[in-house]
Amino acid sequence: MEFNDDAELDASQVSDQRGMGGRLALGGGGLGIIGVIIYLVMQFTGGGGGSSAGLGGFGDVGPNEQVGSSSLAERCRTGADANRDADCRAVAFINSIQSYWSTHLDGYRPAETNFFSGGVQTGCGNATSATGPFYCPADGQVYIDLTFFQELRQKFGAQGGPFVEGYVLAHEYGHHIQNLLGTSDQVGQATGAQSGSVRLELQADCYAGAWANHATTTPAANGKPLIIGVTQDDVAAALDAAARIGDDYIQRELGGGTVDTTQFTHGTSAQRQKWYSTGYQTGDPRQCDTFNTTDLG
Repeated sequence: MEFNDDAELDASQVSDQRGMGGRLALGGGGLGIIGVIIYLVMQFTGGGGGSSAGLGGFGDVGPNEQVGSSSLAERCRTGADANRDADCRAVAFINSIQSYWSTHLDGYRPAETNFFSGGVQTGCGNATSATGPFYCPADGQVYIDLTFFQELRQKFGAQGGPFVEGYVLAHEYGHHIQNLLGTSDQVGQATGAQSGSVRLELQADCYAGAWANHATTTPAANGKPLIIGVTQDDVAAALDAAARIGDDYIQRELGGGTVDTTQFTHGTSAQRQKWYSTGYQTGDPRQCDTFNTTDLG
């Protein structure tokens, strides 16, 4: 896939906090975070998480160096910038996802995405990079350490690629949609194969697939499509990533080999692939009702 060179980017949708905060402990407020991925691995392996700044093609951030949103705005102006700069690529995906939802959800309210390194303070409490990408309903914002995409390849074994980055970001914006619709408020802290948490995550996957279906027709601010040339290989890479972050895969491959369905929070690999595919094949968010079905896949 690639971006339209002439499409305009809007870096104001991103707050670049990289290098501005130190490593923070995951506080009790973190219970409100939705979309935790890497933290599941820490639960099962007892390992430590972390961020290696500058990995995966994203802008280098030294231990005492700040990036800042003004730098991002200067660098990320067009689709051509997104084609050559990984930071700008993330901005372009965020623009596309928000443009899609602004035309598919009445009353859509944009959500800021925060790039951070090491640790970050949120309305849901403090979080580290080990938490993985997440959405905080309390402040209505998305948070991501962009080096997660290298973690996805190296730790989880995903094949990676630009469209995978779009999937991850679209998944977190799926949680924003759930927050706006009040869906998140109806889900408690229970875990398990049929839990509300699993259904919430699978619905966010489906919403991500719905965006992907419309990715090549969703316009930038100047009316030109942001994304062109999405291929079946791009879609396959997104499905591969979905499989790598299924509860069963994480427990079996990264957590010692035992699969405990009572601890499921995100759904199996097959379920995540199924619901992303449902969104992608139909392009209709109304087909993403994971809460009123007995067949999650």
